[in-house]
Formats: sequence, structure tokens, C-alpha cells
Amino acid sequence: MSTTERSMYKWNSIAWKKVERKVFKLQKRIYQASIRREKSKVHKLQRLLISSWSAKCLAVRKVSQDNRGKKTAGVDGIKSLTPAQRLKLVAEMGLKQKAHPIRRVWIPKPGKQEMRPLGIPTMENRAQQMLVKLALEPEWEAKFEPNSYGFRPGRSAHDAIEAIYSAIRQKPKYILDADIEKCFDQINHNALLKKLNSSPSLRRVIKGWLTAGIMDGNELHHNTKGTQQGSPLSPLLAQVALCGLETAIVNSFQQQKRIKGKLKKWQPQVVVYADDFIVMHHNLQALMKAKEIAAKWLENMGLQFKIEKTRVTHTLETYNGNRGFNFLGFHIRQYKSQKKRLGFKTNIKPSKEAIHRHLKWIKNRCIWKKHTSQEELISELNPVIRGWANYYKTVVSSKIFCKLNHLVWIKLMRWIKKKHPKTGLRKAIKKYFRKGWKFETLSGKKLLQHSSIKIKRHIKVRGCKSPFDGDFVYWATRMGRSPGLPIRKAILLRKQKGRCNWCKLYFKQGDILEVDHIVPIQYLGGRNYENLQLLHGHCHDSKSAIDAMLYNRGTDDNS
Repeated sequence: MSTTERSMYKWNSIAWKKVERKVFKLQKRIYQASIRREKSKVHKLQRLLISSWSAKCLAVRKVSQDNRGKKTAGVDGIKSLTPAQRLKLVAEMGLKQKAHPIRRVWIPKPGKQEMRPLGIPTMENRAQQMLVKLALEPEWEAKFEPNSYGFRPGRSAHDAIEAIYSAIRQKPKYILDADIEKCFDQINHNALLKKLNSSPSLRRVIKGWLTAGIMDGNELHHNTKGTQQGSPLSPLLAQVALCGLETAIVNSFQQQKRIKGKLKKWQPQVVVYADDFIVMHHNLQALMKAKEIAAKWLENMGLQFKIEKTRVTHTLETYNGNRGFNFLGFHIRQYKSQKKRLGFKTNIKPSKEAIHRHLKWIKNRCIWKKHTSQEELISELNPVIRGWANYYKTVVSSKIFCKLNHLVWIKLMRWIKKKHPKTGLRKAIKKYFRKGWKFETLSGKKLLQHSSIKIKRHIKVRGCKSPFDGDFVYWATRMGRSPGLPIRKAILLRKQKGRCNWCKLYFKQGDILEVDHIVPIQYLGGRNYENLQLLHGHCHDSKSAIDAMLYNRGTDDNS
């Protein structure tokens, strides 16, 4: 056995089932101690978790294996790790006070000319930050407010939309649609560290990461404020910075107020998602007061409203030329209706901007791919159509889906004309379209239609539930109903009762789920559900490595 194979064997032979259980048990204890407000016990358990070998292994696996996104190197130039390097990093890992500079990467914002700055730490710092996140997240999950949905495990944009719908469905309200200007880049370090209230050793380490230099090209810049987007710990720190905003606004109002002899609910309702938040109240003066309170609260964290994106509107009536509002890609508005008992109906649907961006992307692909085959075009379009339709299938989208079918059909006709400028249209259509005007190859590969995705309402997360409460059945069942989960994965998840077939652990929120062929297709394995199973991303890697060794050995023996 070579050195490389031996290192891989050692890494894959780690008892990951025991590792995950040990780490989760400590996280659950931290969560429970935080609920009971036992600060000293929380810090003690956090130190225990950070020094744990199991937690270090899990942190390294998350940043080196579970990260399925585009691999980007920090200033050290390392994009990925071999099994031997992973074991070495686990052995050497400790919370060093000195942090490496981060590498600045600029990416375009969707639908805008602006560029978004990302800060990419070194692989070593990424693993350390993930280790600290494993310790801090359970503590703050017990403290976060119930209507905070961004950057939290087990919560999504659909939960935020359902919370807004529940708040306005019985009564039209004024809306403060607020956006925080450069939230990640403007957070005050001292205010954030004071709010974290962590142990002195952990505070020094986090402060080192926050103030680490920024390498933009060949220039090194000092960093005096903000949390760098792109690091594992950054989303949690941003959420900690905004924790308390909902409580500050709601508690500034009395619970009920007597108006014309009747007691009416007077506290506003707040929904927070990342750096966007919504304040709802049926009284305009009360809403303006809530805006002032929010502005003062944000000042303490070094933040302020983005004036051009912050506005006051109404869900039913026209106010300042506005009616309804956009939030997280959805358009939320009420319409007068004599058929309804309340005199109005609440409709939530995809925003015009979201529809325009989606169609523009499809149009560009049809232009750029005019020389490719029909099968390649379908392979490129299907995942995007499925993902977009799954995101919007929880709201009133049926008519929009049907309209999109027609608009995509027009773009496909243009693609056919450009691909075959000298061929008759009828002959070209016969080549690419099958019965029922379906864009389909001769081998049977079809283009997915938006309207083929069925509308299915989303059930909002229950109260202050958290994945660290240990209710595996609730979270596994909820994961199977997630709007973003493809049908095939949802079926396999129900079939396996929420467990991975390889490690036998329950799937948790945020886990990478991958479909695996039990017997590989090239070795006479089928494509039906009997030959499919759902595995964790890292479990799939291990199983694929074993399959390669097993079937190659079998082939050699037969020869």
C-alpha cells in the first residue's frame, strides 16, 4: 500500500458516526445551558468542544470535503487538501491568536452593475473558524429571535415569506421595507465583540480574524470594521450583530392600546432575513416611530439604512405612489375583492425583476449555445428551470409558470432558426419538437416545463425550534418537505426515513445530500429507485472510493 493510499485509508477509517454524535451531544448541552442562561457552563462546554479531536476532524471535513462550491484559494494558494494534509491539519489545529491576511475577491451582484467584495481566508483559518462556529452556533441559536430567518440552520426565505403572510392576511398594514447599507462591511468590531460576550481567549482569536489585513491584488489594506463575506464564521457574526433588533422594536410599544373604547393589538411585527427586514403595523405613526427606534438601534452597531432601498408602503392602498412590496424575490400585495369576507385577498407571487432575470438568463444561454446539440442545451436549462420553479412553487405562481412556458418556447424557436437558417421552419420544428409541442430529443430527453412543477404550500418553522434541540424526526420530516429539494431526493428521504444509508445518521439541516447508485450503472446497475439511495456528500465520496477498488479488483480477477 502506497503512502497516499495509507493516508486515505486512515482518513476514511475514522468512525465518523461516533465523531458526529460526540460533537452533537456537546452542541446540544451548550444549547440547553444557553437556554437556562448558565453562562459559565456554556463557556466551559465551548472550550471542551474546541479542544475535542472529534470537533477538529468535523471542522476540517466541512471546509475541505463538504464545501461543494467553487474552490477559491486564500493568500496561501491552497484550494483543496489531500487525506494526508487533512490529518496533518487536525493534528496541528489550535486557536492561534495571529490570523493570516484574507484575499479579496470581487463578484458581480445579480442584476446590478455593482461588485460584491468577498474575503477568502486561508484553508487553516477556514478550519479554525468552522471549529469556533461549531461552538458558538448552539449558544446563539438559543438566543436568536423567533422571526429571524437568515443564515440560520433549519430556516429559509420561505419561512420569512410565510411569517409575513400570517401577519397581514387578516388586516391590511403599512410596511417599512428596510435595507441595511453594506451590513457586512460596516459592523462595529467593538460592539460585536461586546455582544458576543465570549471567553477572553475566544474573544482574542475572533478579534484577530475580524482585524486581519485584506490582500487586494498586490496591496495590503488594514481592516477596521465589518465581517468579511466568504468566511465560514461571517454569516453567524452578522446574525449576532442584528440579534435584538426585533425585541428592541416590539418592546418599545405597549402590547394593547385602547382606541374608541376597544382594545387593539399595538405592537408591530418584525421579520428579519440577513440584512433586510420588514416592520408591519396598521398605524402609520406607529410605523414611523418603529423606523426611528430601528435607526437608533442600528447606530450602536455602526450600521444605517440604505436610503434608496428603504421605503414605506401599504399592502392594499396606494401610499407615496407605492402599493405592495418586494422581499426576497417575491412580490407581496393585497387586492380588493367583494367575494372575500374581509373585502380583500393577499397574493404573493414572483417579482417582475426575478422573472426578468430568469428569462434573460435563458435567452443568453440560447444565444451562446446556438452551435451545441439539443441534448446539451436541455442539460444546461433543466437544472435552472427546476431550481427557479421550486423556489417559487410555494406561492401563487400557476399563471406565471404557464406564461413562462410560452416565453421559453419563443426563445427555443429563435434558437432553432439561428441553428438552421436555411432549413424550412416546419422541417426544423419536426426535428426538435415531439407530440404536444415538447422540446425533446430522439432518445427521450425532455426540456422541463415550468408548469410541470406543482404548486405546494410551505409550512413555516415552528416558533423557536432549532436543530440543536434533538428533535431529529421533526427536522428530518421537515427537510423532506423543503421547497428546494428535488422530487427524487424527497422520495428517497421518505423511503430511508430521514437517515443516510451509509452512516445510518439522520440527515441534518445544511447537510449535502447526494443520490448514489447502489450498483454502478457501468456494472449493470439500474436507474430505478430500488438501485438508488441518498447519502451525505462525504459518505458518497467514501462509497465511491470503495466501489472503485471493489469493481476494479473484480475485473482484474475475472481477467
